[in-house]
Amino acid sequence: MSIASGLLAKRAIALVTGGASGLGRATAERLVRNGARVVIADLPGGGGDAVAEAAGDNMHFAPTDVTDPDGVSAALSMIESKFGEPVNTVVNCAGIAYAIKTLGKKGPHPQDAFERTLSVNVGGTFNVIRLAAERMAAAEPLNEDGFRGVIVNTASVAAYDGQRGE
Repeated sequence: MSIASGLLAKRAIALVTGGASGLGRATAERLVRNGARVVIADLPGGGGDAVAEAAGDNMHFAPTDVTDPDGVSAALSMIESKFGEPVNTVVNCAGIAYAIKTLGKKGPHPQDAFERTLSVNVGGTFNVIRLAAERMAAAEPLNEDGFRGVIVNTASVAAYDGQRGE
């Protein structure tokens, strides 16, 4: 077992983006089952409240657009207010995709849909990384080696097995 997995199994204070559904939800629920305290960040109206409520006191929902620095900062602050400690684990699962061909019967893929995908999947992921890393760096080390946390970024299998779209 690595230093990180050993410490985080016992003291994980996590932010999971995209935590209201899919891989993000499964990740957040597994973390809680293994003793972690988790804030799930997902869009308002995406069912995050129900997911957090079903998981119990060790999970809370922060309505968050990962592309919004203020929203991400608010989710990170929620971790500190709910659990009394800063984040030490981040799992980025938030992402979107449009099932649209590059050129389909309705014409070319809309540029705004492509830009929104990049904004959420790349820009939003980086936004969470940079803001969480700042808080981790300011926190007290979790061990004598100076370990302060871990950030895990996920991606879709669609990167290897594309989607056809319209």
